[in-house]
Amino acid sequence: MRAALYTVLGSLLGAVSLYIYIMNSRPDLHPWHTVKLDREYTIEKQDGIASFDDYLALEETLFHQLQTDIYDTVSTQPYRALNRFVEGNLADPGSYQKNWNRSFIMAPDRPRGGVLLLHGLSDSPYSLRALAKEYYRQGYYVLGLRMPGHGTAPSGLVDVSWQDIAAAVKLAADHVSRRIGPQRPLYLFGYSMGAAQAVNYALDALKDENLRQADALVLISPAIGVSGVAALAVWQARLAAIPGLEKLAWNDIGPEYDPYKYTSFAVNAGDLMYRLTLVIDSKIEALQASIGTSAFPRTLALLSLADATVSTHAVVTHLLDKLDNTGNELVLFDINRDDALVPFLRNDPIEDYRRLLERSRLGFGLTFLTNESAGSSVVVEHRWSRIDGARMIEDTGMAWPANVYSLSHVALPFPPEDSLYGSGAEDEDGLHIGRLATKGERGILNISASEMLRMRYNPFYSNMQQRITDFLAGIPAD
Repeated sequence: MRAALYTVLGSLLGAVSLYIYIMNSRPDLHPWHTVKLDREYTIEKQDGIASFDDYLALEETLFHQLQTDIYDTVSTQPYRALNRFVEGNLADPGSYQKNWNRSFIMAPDRPRGGVLLLHGLSDSPYSLRALAKEYYRQGYYVLGLRMPGHGTAPSGLVDVSWQDIAAAVKLAADHVSRRIGPQRPLYLFGYSMGAAQAVNYALDALKDENLRQADALVLISPAIGVSGVAALAVWQARLAAIPGLEKLAWNDIGPEYDPYKYTSFAVNAGDLMYRLTLVIDSKIEALQASIGTSAFPRTLALLSLADATVSTHAVVTHLLDKLDNTGNELVLFDINRDDALVPFLRNDPIEDYRRLLERSRLGFGLTFLTNESAGSSVVVEHRWSRIDGARMIEDTGMAWPANVYSLSHVALPFPPEDSLYGSGAEDEDGLHIGRLATKGERGILNISASEMLRMRYNPFYSNMQQRITDFLAGIPAD
């Protein structure tokens, strides 16, 4: 018995040692992985930050520290030219007319309402820039929040907590509310992790009378559920505190070629996302057991059926199915089911949704965008009424672009003309990651093949934007 136990322990130790060896054999860490930017906002600093104006003032000192502690140091070292931390090259966000890594405000003279934009994990306010411009054009007071830990250096994600981010969201929501006044609507737009933070804020506002409740939520590629493997992340992060094992603090260590999104991904980032989803589950269950969920803001969720980052089905099982309010909508973008592409599918993501699509009644409106037929690239929408489950099929006037087999988690908020991620840039100067879809020998480029394959923009963006506008205007979907 004891010998068997020793054997098991020896095998376990060997596996752990091998894992540590593999993780430590990855690329070297650089200053942007290791420098701690202590001017970042945290919940410990809440006493000194009483308003969003204070938050912006602190953000100003943070970016000054980023300049002195990283940029001024890195600029003297021989790193590759395509690096966001080398001043003056294509990936340097400071070389563009506006640095979209920072919080921004778009303020019309007489706002018709307010929109708070919450970006995703490892992202920056750039990811919701197109929506910001549109709703400012429509007359809304728009605030794009830079989440704590984001927009500076990947090292910012090593220590940030979901509570730090939630506290910043409350400051930003209060700011927008004060600027528009109590009579005008407040909307929260969340992308990925930002969508989870929007849900968390709405749940807190139901219990805290000091928080202004949102009139509606718009959730894009919402991170409501993540893999249970993330629960182990905290142990890997703790091992990283041991001298010589610093690389264990990172799931990915990559070249930082993207000016507005980290390529390197800290283990702590996955852990905070996992913990946030658990908190949301707990708060919804507590709400159901007390006053119910009928007062939750009406919610529009838009997502790609193909999503390698989050559980797309969780937005149904962990959120929409648990809400007793009215007016909620779910919009699903299917994969391209062209005959030439289907044989190459490894797994069909539709399997998780078959039961949903076969329901006789729904607690929310459902729109499913898919191919008109197996041999056609034309896209139609199937619409289920939230009242009686009746289904209608309508033309959209859209079609899949050639050689595109699906959208992706990161594609939805970016229009085709997006300068950085689009297929046709609105500005010919600068970096165009979205147009890097070329072929050649492997091992040559500084970007992985999987990243090059991933869809970076939404060919159906205009349709999505119009759906958001119609939803906010209260136009019935059935």
